[in-house]
Amino acid sequence: MWTALRELLRGRFARRLALAFAALGIGTAALTAVLVNTAFSDRFDDYLADQQQVRQQQLVTLFADAYQRDDRWKTASLDQLASTVAMSGSDTELRDARGRKVWSLADADVDAATLAMHRSMMGTGALGPPRSLPVTVAGERVGTLDVRVPQGAVPAVDKDFQDSVNRLLAGGALVAALVALVVGVYTARRATAPIAELTRAAEDMAAGRRDRRVATIPANEIGQLATAFNTMADRVEKEDVLRRTFAADIAHELRTPLAIQRSELEAVQDGIREPTEEVIASLHDENLRLARLVADLETLASADAAAFTLEREPLSLAVLVTATLTPLAGSFAEAGIAVRADLDDVRVDGDPVRLRQIVTNQLTNALKFVPAGGTVTVRLRREDGWAELRVADTGPGIPTDELPRVFDRFFRGRSSRADGSGIGLAVAAELATAHGGTLTAESEAGRGTTFTTRIPALGD
Repeated sequence: MWTALRELLRGRFARRLALAFAALGIGTAALTAVLVNTAFSDRFDDYLADQQQVRQQQLVTLFADAYQRDDRWKTASLDQLASTVAMSGSDTELRDARGRKVWSLADADVDAATLAMHRSMMGTGALGPPRSLPVTVAGERVGTLDVRVPQGAVPAVDKDFQDSVNRLLAGGALVAALVALVVGVYTARRATAPIAELTRAAEDMAAGRRDRRVATIPANEIGQLATAFNTMADRVEKEDVLRRTFAADIAHELRTPLAIQRSELEAVQDGIREPTEEVIASLHDENLRLARLVADLETLASADAAAFTLEREPLSLAVLVTATLTPLAGSFAEAGIAVRADLDDVRVDGDPVRLRQIVTNQLTNALKFVPAGGTVTVRLRREDGWAELRVADTGPGIPTDELPRVFDRFFRGRSSRADGSGIGLAVAAELATAHGGTLTAESEAGRGTTFTTRIPALGD
């Protein structure tokens, strides 16, 4: 146990937690001791006050009986009371009803030393504060007794009991501290073990170990933190894979046109080919291909930051879709593809340039895949507070294994044409998300594809 304690207390948090438990145990015992002693002190003070009141009343009764016997204050009778008063350790002085001194212990030759000796022998303590008490007989005040009675002393049995309780409390405080320390060590070990593992996992992640995960996941807030860490680590690892794939895809996309241009130029330099119009046109085409790729990359970068750069305004999505379809009508007619539009007037709050990109990318994607004689249907409706735009085609459809990846960057299916960069749908999906919406795809091989864009609609 002591070895575990030493290992545990090396950690600052664990040390504080264990010591906090120990301090709590000691503090609880100390508070209990204070409360118990306060209660005892109050009880003893009340006990001593009661003793004083009893002695005072006994003396008043004693002097009242003396007056009643003689029907007046008689010095001889009062002197007979001197021994009794002296034995009680009290100091008294009697005044009549008019306030004149009648008698005192000093008048009976009882000095202060004799009173102190009696108090010491009886263990009644020092004299208390003076009090003036009325002496009454048959309801009539016949005098005033100025008296100081001993304050009293705590009985030995009560004092021993209090001392024994204090000893028990002191021992209990020590035991409580040890128990609290042990409980603190156990609790701190259980509480800090997942934190320590989480810390090591974070350090390993920072050192480049992207496969590092937290294995211990308790059912508490620390477990939630560990789960969040593992989720974050999964995303970081996935993003690393995507980044490497992205870099490889870019290199591949750039390598092909650059290789063609290089081979053509070297052939011209070596005199193998003449710089004919055909060669120049080929180089121009490859240059345009590079330009399109760079433009797509710029579009993708702007889509990543679209949520921060959108210039929103209320607009009619039906008007925007119509304006997007018009310049593409010639391309669809040339490809032999029929376009049908069924648009309700739905208004949204969005960036017209970005929204037009979403529609354009879907329509140009249909141009690539729908064969001549096919149909593209564009339908716009308001559904449960959403502007829902569906672009459905009668193309060959998307194979089931490729459907989950259609919005991945640089992904191109097996049936895609070579002139696409594989970015268009990824950009459209990112822009839809930036507008607070979604872009989804439904498809079945041989039965066409439907892309659905949902954007929050403005109220009527």
